[in-house]
Amino acid sequence: MKVATSIVLGIQATPALAAEATAQAMHKAGISIANSVLLLLTSEFASDPQPAIRAAAKAANCMQVIGCSATGIFTEEDWVLDTPAVAVMVFGDDVTLQLPKLNHTQQPLFTLTAPNAINSTWLNNGHARFGGVSGDATGQGPFSVWQNAKGDVAGYVEAFFAGVKVATKASHGLHIATKPKKIQQVNGYDVTLIDNKAPLAALKKAWKKHCKSDEPVPLHLVMATYANKAGAINTGEYNQTTLISYDESNGSITLAQPLQAGQFLSWAFRDKAIAEADLTIVAQQLLQNLDVTPDFGLLFSCLGRGPFYDGIDGDLKVLTQQFPNMPLLGFYGNGEISSIRGTNQLLPYSAVLSLFAAQHVDT
Repeated sequence: MKVATSIVLGIQATPALAAEATAQAMHKAGISIANSVLLLLTSEFASDPQPAIRAAAKAANCMQVIGCSATGIFTEEDWVLDTPAVAVMVFGDDVTLQLPKLNHTQQPLFTLTAPNAINSTWLNNGHARFGGVSGDATGQGPFSVWQNAKGDVAGYVEAFFAGVKVATKASHGLHIATKPKKIQQVNGYDVTLIDNKAPLAALKKAWKKHCKSDEPVPLHLVMATYANKAGAINTGEYNQTTLISYDESNGSITLAQPLQAGQFLSWAFRDKAIAEADLTIVAQQLLQNLDVTPDFGLLFSCLGRGPFYDGIDGDLKVLTQQFPNMPLLGFYGNGEISSIRGTNQLLPYSAVLSLFAAQHVDT
């Protein structure tokens, strides 16, 4: 399969970087005309990405250029943050990115969106999705997505990969610290009663056991995992949301989205070692699903993962060790999109991995 990547760093965000990255990827793939191009630009390009998009399209001799801007981008060879850079994946042979209306085999849809374009109307319109949310580190800067070599006014783009098999799954990388307990009382975004107790006490106890100290609970490291059945949490098929605050006076906890009485909840902690171990398991599961060595991969990782742990991208390390020399492209975004139990979800602090292999047609 003729698929290849390239990443080029520069001092300024210029179209020349896009042309160079695309030309390098084309050379590695051994093609002079690309069927499709995935083009990722760092946020330095976001205010005016069109010149770089045009440069990539010209270098690839192809108008099917799709992508977005992000704070950080990467390939199997390198990752970059806070520096103008371009990452490209080019496709030849029978692999193409095509419009959803041609998706007769119901492949999952590759989806990129700006934060302000996310809504339930298109997110769950009958198609399983995988992808990520573009943006900068704060989630408040300029955002941009593009398709057909031009910016998209809808704020999101979608396509499917024709000519390949795909296996995709989210990796949460969480340490589930408490057993699933039934939520008994909520008040809007506040969870006020779980298992006949105020929830804060159980969270504090779990955190103390986890970190072996009396330091305050760090909200940015805590996730609420929830599902309609306890067993779903135990098997990893759960939803998750972040904590906003807690009230010492009554023991309630405020979450980023409202839950319902009758659902089950477990407290979980973000953990680097567990995140890497979980991604390793997910990669092996996807490999089994494909039943063949993947030809390329895409990874959409949260800004709170990867090199933000300790300056080394553990997710990227896992995948390059699991799949040496496999073309890989991705970015650090403001959310990840994956289908879980038949519902497309916008995930926090997760990584969504998709592996692809040539679809051989029997003759």
